[in-house]
Amino acid sequence: MLLGSSSHPPEGVIVRVSTMSHNSQAFYTNNAGLPPSYETIKEEYGVTELGEPHNSAVVRTTVINMPRDVAVPDHVVWSLFNALFMNFCCLGFIAYAYSVKSRDRKMVGDVIGAQAYAFTAKCLNISSLIFSVLMVIICIIIVSTTSVAVIQAFSQRVPHSGF
Repeated sequence: MLLGSSSHPPEGVIVRVSTMSHNSQAFYTNNAGLPPSYETIKEEYGVTELGEPHNSAVVRTTVINMPRDVAVPDHVVWSLFNALFMNFCCLGFIAYAYSVKSRDRKMVGDVIGAQAYAFTAKCLNISSLIFSVLMVIICIIIVSTTSVAVIQAFSQRVPHSGF
């Protein structure tokens, strides 16, 4: 309340009205206690109603969901080779099983699971390859030493003189 008990200021009093943007404006009330006309304020400040944008171009957006194309090697061919040719203690077969699991996880979209199974298959393939190569080297050493021993044993034998 300003000067009296009524809600409107008395006639001829200047009232300062501050807006939300903290700009104060002065209004002179001379209309017998009635509030100022809002239409005059609207015309005075040129408030227009918002409508469509001025340009009539329609803006369209397109969203394309690209699947994450993470290359997860599943080592199926390597595992199959180890399972068929170098299957030391069935490590090649186990590596093949993990490779198939890795491929299944990749098809489902579980990249982390596919990477875990692929890493296990890779470790099994490496160990199968190392053990198989070591077994081949050991077999070559054993065969060569026994063949040398057999040849020396035959050469030490006294020739048989007969007929």
